[in-house]
Amino acid sequence: MADERLRRWRLVLGGEEADGTGIQLRGQDAEVDQALSALYDSERSAGLGGSSPQIARWLGDIRTFFPTSVVKVMQKDAMERLNLRQMLLEPELLNQVEPDVHLVSTLISLSSVIPSRTRDTARQVVRKVVEDIQRRLANQLRQAIRGSLNRSIRNRHPRLTEINWNRTIRANLHNYQPEYHTVVPERLVGYGRKRAALKDVILALDQSGSMAASVVYSGIFGAVMASVPSIRTRLVVFDTSVVDMTEQLHDPVELLFGVQLGGGTDIGRALEYCQGLVTRPQDTVMILISDLIEGGVREKLLQRVGALVGSGVKLVVLLALSDSGKPSYDHDNAAAVSELGAPAFACTPDLFPELMAAALSGRDLRQWAASHELV
Repeated sequence: MADERLRRWRLVLGGEEADGTGIQLRGQDAEVDQALSALYDSERSAGLGGSSPQIARWLGDIRTFFPTSVVKVMQKDAMERLNLRQMLLEPELLNQVEPDVHLVSTLISLSSVIPSRTRDTARQVVRKVVEDIQRRLANQLRQAIRGSLNRSIRNRHPRLTEINWNRTIRANLHNYQPEYHTVVPERLVGYGRKRAALKDVILALDQSGSMAASVVYSGIFGAVMASVPSIRTRLVVFDTSVVDMTEQLHDPVELLFGVQLGGGTDIGRALEYCQGLVTRPQDTVMILISDLIEGGVREKLLQRVGALVGSGVKLVVLLALSDSGKPSYDHDNAAAVSELGAPAFACTPDLFPELMAAALSGRDLRQWAASHELV
């Protein structure tokens, strides 16, 4: 037992003499230690070197020795610590990388310099992540949206042909008349009156570099919502310019490769454009996904927020849509837009369906966020 603890400490501390364990690693332990040292002791070792074979071997090793969740962390650390982004420009190496949201963000940021021979591989990697997220969350999002809209359009005064008899009978069972063997329906329950689009949803997406993970999730969720006929979804991305990408919502992979991560930010200009898309303010939900670090005129940003909220648009600011749920953002701007009636908080992807349901059904989003301890 003591030797096992020392072995584990040796793997944690690395191979310096100061580790004090006196343990010499052999076999697979030595290979694991070498893979860790290549990354985390790179400043005093040869690291991964600059050759493709060494990088490919290292990628294979970590996938052999560590679970997928750890592999993703190590890949991310390798790109940040050792500047290994060039490995993503080679299809042979890209094929060996474990796909995740951070990798997709990196590929999007490199989309303009990815060579033609690597583009198909890059798209396959992105598609794997997109399909995984859709598999986990798409049905949940669709059901949440449909459920909220069905409740909001429940027909309280149905005509004869609109009566839902099963629900009407259940709602009036307490009025059963034994002598007549029947139920007296004091309250009629009808089927919802359907329209082509019951609500409009506008996603305004900040594509500055700090919002990379939020861009990936927002693009995928936007594509899912565009497949729900009872809402009309628009997607706008912005930095200092504004691009309407609604027409690309049918293919989230191509949509993501159309995003240009990085650059400045003019949120006020983006909201001005989005305001021009609003035709039914009372039936419009606008989600601004941004850290609110404004590079444009702050007064213009606040003016647009006030005008949108004042017109009846349900505006909410997501400071981040990411797995961590811990945003870095402009606190003063977040407080200001909240005072104007646009609640601002971060949200994790698994809670986004519930957020959309709450917004579409007209619930108080401040209370909803507080109930989930979102900041």
